[in-house]
Amino acid sequence: MKKINLFFIAAVSMGMLIACSGNTEQNTVVEKVETVKVDKTTMQSVPQTMTYTATVQPDKRNSISSSMPSRIREIYVEVGDKVKKGQLLVELDASNIMQQKVQLDNIEVEYNRAKELVAVGGASQQQLDQITTQFEAAKTAYENLMENTKLLSPVNGIVTARNFDSGDLAQGAILTVMQINPVKIVINVSESEFTKVKMGMPIDITFDVYGDELFGGKVSLIYPTIDPMTRTFGVEVEIPNANSRIRPGMFARATIDFGSKDRVVVPDRAVVKRAGSGDRFVYVYNNDGTVSYVKVELGRHIDTIYEVLSGIDHEVQVVVAGQSRLSDGMKVNVVE
Repeated sequence: MKKINLFFIAAVSMGMLIACSGNTEQNTVVEKVETVKVDKTTMQSVPQTMTYTATVQPDKRNSISSSMPSRIREIYVEVGDKVKKGQLLVELDASNIMQQKVQLDNIEVEYNRAKELVAVGGASQQQLDQITTQFEAAKTAYENLMENTKLLSPVNGIVTARNFDSGDLAQGAILTVMQINPVKIVINVSESEFTKVKMGMPIDITFDVYGDELFGGKVSLIYPTIDPMTRTFGVEVEIPNANSRIRPGMFARATIDFGSKDRVVVPDRAVVKRAGSGDRFVYVYNNDGTVSYVKVELGRHIDTIYEVLSGIDHEVQVVVAGQSRLSDGMKVNVVE
């Protein structure tokens, strides 16, 4: 009997010991601490340059056409031909002009006779005024037909389209002539830069087809109104093109230098992109040894730093290594 009691007491003691040991393991929580490296944000003078995209346009675009439907006698140029101002491009049927010339000659004879009669008192001034009006109208009609029979180039340029052939009845534009020296682009600039853009301001232009080669341009027109939908305004940039290397339709990039401005900058290694969005974040190291996940708005990327437009101030410690293992509010161990 005494032997049984001793065995029972030993078993109970062992169970209590195991129970106590289990509770101790369950109540022990080990907080995970990640090792990171940090660096400070600073204040730095940052060039305020903006780049805009645009499509090249001709300085002038002219549609060569007659004021009325006419039969084409001859077209003297082809697409791609360079033309001079005043050069004959198209000649139209002249049958109507011959009739108008006969009518003008007859009225001119009557006009001259009326002037002689008025001088000797053989006709009244009212009669002279009437024939003068008829003569001026016939002369204008004849000159208009002349202009619409021999179509001349209004500019120095290049033929970019031909829509008819000789013998066709032309209705609408027969040719298109573009002046491409200079050429121009129109860029849409943010409303915030409205007071900074000035007439004649130099602009650096690049074209994808010519790689990084720079072409100089200048501001030739500033649109006077702001688009309420986009909050931008148009700026026309004129680009010299004496060698005709730049052609209408080319894709252009225009860079404007607005000077420099003191900005907060952050090491680019600190910037984290949120998956599935364009948002950028940094982990800020706090005095209590934790990190905070902070959204930032970034500007230009210069060498190994980003310009910070909003989100954090200067002299702030940010994590530059080990971000992939972090979460908001986590404790960290900083190493050099």
